[in-house]
Amino acid sequence: MKRIDYYFWINSDWAYLGADRLEAIARKHDAELNYMPVDLPHVYSRTGGILLSKRAPERQRYRITELRRFCEKLEIHVNPEPKHMCPNGDLASRVVIAAKRRNLPLLELTKAIFKAEWADEKDISDPETLLSIVNEAGFDGKTLFSESENRPIQEEYWCYTQHAIAAGAFGSPSYVYRGELFWGQDRLAFLDEALSR
Repeated sequence: MKRIDYYFWINSDWAYLGADRLEAIARKHDAELNYMPVDLPHVYSRTGGILLSKRAPERQRYRITELRRFCEKLEIHVNPEPKHMCPNGDLASRVVIAAKRRNLPLLELTKAIFKAEWADEKDISDPETLLSIVNEAGFDGKTLFSESENRPIQEEYWCYTQHAIAAGAFGSPSYVYRGELFWGQDRLAFLDEALSR
């Protein structure tokens, strides 16, 4: 069976913009979509990336320009500078892994978390806020929160981060198919083509 390794940061506005199209591509090719949330600040520290807040003003301005273009094209609302932008995403990432271990629908869960940060002005690093987001999305937040604290899930999160680096990923979202890296939701057409070959 074909498999797409999907490395993403739970704070990634670009992963949010690509989420539905990625799932559609996986379904089109009957491919397994392997969700792998990562600690992107650590990936950056190993691969030369720079956190958004530390980038040059010119780069920050262009990011907003590109976001607006894609939001208009995809008809998805993203606030480029939300009130709680890119807080600590470790708990939310572990909650996603806990849901993955239960074979729950990860598209709905991750999109709810993305939307909370990028459209609804919510702080996804706040446990009570995150619990509410998860519950409102139709998941058993209490159970997922409890399981997210288990050592195996903490280790899995760390392993995904290391696997991303080993696979050559340096940003979010990154998709890997048969050893080939596709970085960014704007490369999804190339991933689609690779799966067709």
